[in-house]
Amino acid sequence: MIEVRNVSKVYGKKNNLFVALKGINFTIPDGATVAIVGKSGSGKSTLMHVMAGLDRTTDGDIIIDGKNLREMKAKQIDKFRGNDMSFIFQAFFIEPNQTCYQNVALPLEITKTAFSRRKELINQALRQVDMEEKASSKARNLSGGQKQRLAIARAIVNKPKIVFADEPTGNLDSTNGDKIIELLFGLNKKLGSTLCIVTHDDDLAAKCDIQINLKDGEISSIQGVKTGKGAKK
Repeated sequence: MIEVRNVSKVYGKKNNLFVALKGINFTIPDGATVAIVGKSGSGKSTLMHVMAGLDRTTDGDIIIDGKNLREMKAKQIDKFRGNDMSFIFQAFFIEPNQTCYQNVALPLEITKTAFSRRKELINQALRQVDMEEKASSKARNLSGGQKQRLAIARAIVNKPKIVFADEPTGNLDSTNGDKIIELLFGLNKKLGSTLCIVTHDDDLAAKCDIQINLKDGEISSIQGVKTGKGAKK
């Protein structure tokens, strides 16, 4: 479960203050699919960053499975994030000169997963996104849709409890975008992971169990169910 309690985020000092988030409160049950929706500058990405521990809150608490990120040191957050979370970004952020296999291996290297398990996990992740035959191909030679699928394979290789996706279809055409969305929701059901998607796409948001709408750093509405369709029983 993710609990966001009275979270605020302020950037800058004195006359240059910018309030990005103002007293945000909500709870996300395990296994839910969640859309964080709003126009540019509404605070969507800032909210995702503080939820994931990529940035610190100015006030308020982010509590994940009973652990308060505000009370954890940077190294503790890094370890927690490496073991329990993963990220999919609009810009892919894959290593172009490495093979697909090497790209997917990166999270396992960070978490120091035993070498005896790595090959099985990497091949499994590539298989889940229909990229197993591209294992030895350089990432730079992939199409846009293939690069995003590779980014997803890297994100799910360590079987995270939470997947954060920031505009995951923003750089894709509608056909590839639809395939990526279908893949993400399918993996949510298979893995039981909580899926948090930052998007300005109302159609994508409507597919999620919960829609959190932001405006000027505040929640304008929350829609959806109390327990996600993919929630673990």
